[in-house]
Amino acid sequence: MKRRHFITLFGGGTVVSPLVARAQQPERVRRIGVLIGFSADDPLPQRMVSAFANALGRFGWVEGKNIRIDYRFAGGNPTLYKTYAAELLA
Repeated sequence: MKRRHFITLFGGGTVVSPLVARAQQPERVRRIGVLIGFSADDPLPQRMVSAFANALGRFGWVEGKNIRIDYRFAGGNPTLYKTYAAELLA
């Protein structure tokens, strides 16, 4: 193998490698905070949470893959609304 041919091959590989490395990075995980006024035991918010996750899934957002959803259930307690809102914002 001639020296110039070797240098050309080696130099070309260094140009391609940053592009390959960028393509293999994992997708960024987004976070969603949801504050619900019902108790976690109530069946209505459970159906709402399920419908919300299904709707996001139709747009390609999958919990544990590219989004993380933090739910807080205040159960009608005004003090918990304030506490959980601060938690979700933090």
